[in-house]
Amino acid sequence: MAAIRIVETSLRDGNQCLWGALGVNTAKTLTVAPAMERAGYKAIDFTTSTHMGVAVRFKQEDPWERIRAMAAICKTTPLQFLSTGFRFIAWETASPDFMELAFRTLATNGIRRFALADPMNDASANVDVAKLVKRAGGEQVVGALVFSISPIHDDAHYAAAAKLMAASPDIDALYIKDPGGLLTPKRAGTLIPAIMAEIGGKELELHNHCTIGQAEPACLEAADLGVSAVQCASGGAADGTSNPPITRMIANLRAMGHEVLIDDEAAQEVADFWTAMAEAEGLPTGAPMAFDAAYFRHNLPGGMVGTMRRHLADQRVPHLEGAVIEEIGRVREELGWPIVMTPFAQMLQTQAVMNVTGKERWGIIPDEIIRFAIGKFGRPNAPVDPEVMDRIMANPRTRELEVETGMGDLPDLRRRIGAHLSDEEFLLRATMPADLVDAMQAAGPAPRTYDPDTVAVMALLREVLGRRDVTAFEIEKEDFRLDIHA
Repeated sequence: MAAIRIVETSLRDGNQCLWGALGVNTAKTLTVAPAMERAGYKAIDFTTSTHMGVAVRFKQEDPWERIRAMAAICKTTPLQFLSTGFRFIAWETASPDFMELAFRTLATNGIRRFALADPMNDASANVDVAKLVKRAGGEQVVGALVFSISPIHDDAHYAAAAKLMAASPDIDALYIKDPGGLLTPKRAGTLIPAIMAEIGGKELELHNHCTIGQAEPACLEAADLGVSAVQCASGGAADGTSNPPITRMIANLRAMGHEVLIDDEAAQEVADFWTAMAEAEGLPTGAPMAFDAAYFRHNLPGGMVGTMRRHLADQRVPHLEGAVIEEIGRVREELGWPIVMTPFAQMLQTQAVMNVTGKERWGIIPDEIIRFAIGKFGRPNAPVDPEVMDRIMANPRTRELEVETGMGDLPDLRRRIGAHLSDEEFLLRATMPADLVDAMQAAGPAPRTYDPDTVAVMALLREVLGRRDVTAFEIEKEDFRLDIHA
């Protein structure tokens, strides 16, 4: 059997699935970086524009600084950026020139591998973006086949998309991206051979989620069928709605007779770090999930189910969960079977809740649904239901959204935002509110080290020092003692 490699996903997908993209900062990233470099991963799923925005908005940290510092440590392990169509940080559609600048700046700062996941599963769009990436200096491009369940997402659909992408000299490998954790071993047994038959000598990887307990057996089946790598998370950042846990996956792959190219000691160190970090920060850790057949109907990623329940609880209608899930399926069919991934997962859920709680179905239509129907997100997989399309086209808001120009052209943005700015600062200011970028710059360089063992002590110190009724206290631990007097 061919050797299997590992793409590590904790910093990007594990962080997003379990911690709402808020669990990671620069200090944590750089602290675990040396072990991640030693582990010998095929790549590190490092960041995406959403995470870069989170770094600025919630951490007051420069995402470019984080990329550069991580790349300086991970000299042999490629850092990956996930791109989802023609958007960067902001939701507005960006021009090809703007996206090429973003890709060039990412590559200049240390991103070597680019994963392209078009929300429409539009293979030709991925081919176009791949050209931009390579022209901008990206070393590796991996084209995504986003897995979904619908009448049109059959093996032939994925085989045709794989053939088109594999024919591109700018796409180096492909991967099956299963955001809902819906790929079963049985379906893998037909899907993967159909794809492999069309991609020649190019490699195929698998990225899936543990949401309904199918990810690990699907990975083992995929390894037997010839995938070159599986994408997994580590320790407390794995399992649950996240990706399969690396240490368990390594053990199971080897038990099935596969060679796994990894430094076990370093991989365990990474896993231990994320578990300790989650425990120190009070963050949830993933656990094995039970099978839930309902996911095959609504296709929602695991994190979106929790969001839906919270929204229904906030509206004091939690009893409508079943009705909303059924409605998501109807809305999805009427909109031509969009893939249930960001941003479409959020759009489908919002429309379904409105349809169930409103006076009539499609009585209220959000702007994002209108943008989808009129092609602002790309070519729909299938035509929108005629009655729904008639409602959308009769909506006065549709005429306003039809003439939207997105972010505007690059020269105009440069003139308006500041021709003197570095590419890094320009890209942030073009896609985020100025006050957030100002606050990030005012915060200065981010801390570079993090020790989960000190989190509880430092929290105690901050609490005690903030009190006026304490004049002296001491902390004692093993051979360490600290006495503080006012």
